[in-house]
Amino acid sequence: MLEIPRVTENGNIGPVNSALVPRFGGAPTYALLPRLDEVAAAGQSADIKVVGVPFDAGVSYRSGTRFGSGHIRQSSRLLRPYNPATDTSPFAQVQVADAGDMAVNPFNIHEAIEAVQQDALDLTEDGASLMTLGGDHTIALPLLRAASQRAGEPVALLHFDAHLDTWDTYFGAEYTHGTPFRRAVEEGILDTEAISHVGTRGPLYGKKDLEDDRRFGFGIVTSSDVFRQGVDEVVGRLRDRIGNRPLYISVDIDVLDPAHAPGTGTPEAGGMTSRELLEIIRGLRGMNLVGADVVEVSPAYDHAELTGIAASHVAYDLISLMADLRAGRAEGAEGTQQTGETA
Repeated sequence: MLEIPRVTENGNIGPVNSALVPRFGGAPTYALLPRLDEVAAAGQSADIKVVGVPFDAGVSYRSGTRFGSGHIRQSSRLLRPYNPATDTSPFAQVQVADAGDMAVNPFNIHEAIEAVQQDALDLTEDGASLMTLGGDHTIALPLLRAASQRAGEPVALLHFDAHLDTWDTYFGAEYTHGTPFRRAVEEGILDTEAISHVGTRGPLYGKKDLEDDRRFGFGIVTSSDVFRQGVDEVVGRLRDRIGNRPLYISVDIDVLDPAHAPGTGTPEAGGMTSRELLEIIRGLRGMNLVGADVVEVSPAYDHAELTGIAASHVAYDLISLMADLRAGRAEGAEGTQQTGETA
C-alpha cells in the first residue's frame, strides 16, 4: 500500500500534503484529513471528529440530502491548513479526523434518530467534539440529545436557517426536518433562555408560527436584521444572549440565499450571503462550543458546486472555533491563560 505524505505538526496528523499529492486525487475525506482508524493506528485519539449522516427521510419537499455529506467532503478538497480569518491552524492545534458516515435506517425515521443519538454518544465518549455533516435537519434532534447528555445540562442553541423548524407535525409525523427544535424544547434539552434563530425569512403558515416560537423561548435574528444591522451588532446580540453556556450550533445551508447555495431542498429568496454567515460564525470565537452540524445540502441541485463549497467552509470555520477552544483549554490546564478574540 502506498504511503500517503501528510502535513504533521505538534504531533497531530494533518491533511494530505498537497504540495506532493494533487488535491483531486486520493480518498475524499473532509479537507483531506486522516480517517479515524488511521489516527487510531498511529496510537492517537481525535479531539474533533467529522462525521457524516447520509439521511433524508425527514424532508418535506425536494429530497437528496442523503448525498450531502459526501458532497461536502468532495467540495472540501481545496481547504488549506491555516485559517487567516481566525489566525488558527485547526489541524495543527488539535487532532482532527474524519470518522466516516453513520449507518442509519433510510426507511424508519425512529430507528434512524435512535442510531444517530447513540453513534454521537459513542463518538464523544472519549471527550471528542463532533462536527456533523448532514443529511436533513431531522438529525439535529438526536445530536442535541447527545450534546445535552454529554454537557450534563440543557444546551444553548444558535440555529442558522431560513425556517423556524419549530412546527408540530407534517401529515401527523412528529419527527421531520421541520420539527426538531420544537421536540428539543419539549424534551427539556435546550436552555430556553439561550436559544435563537439566525437568518430566518419567507412566508409562514400563519402568525401562530411566530407566537409558538416565542412561547418556546426563541429569539429571532432575520436575514433582514443581518442586512440592516450588520454583522458586528448581530454577533454582539448573540454573544449577550448565549454567554458562556454550553453551545450547539446548527446550520441549515438554506440560511444562505439561493444565489450562494442553490443546492438545497427548500430554498427561500432574500437570504444571507456566505460572507455574512462566515463572519458571524467567526465572531463567536471563544464561546463554549460543544458541537455543530451543517445540514440540508442537496447536490443534485448544486450547479457549479456553490452549495458544497459554502458548506465545507462553514464546517471549516466551526472546526476552527472548536480547535481554538480546545487548544485554549489545554494550555489553561498547563497554567497558560488564553482568551479568545471577540467580534
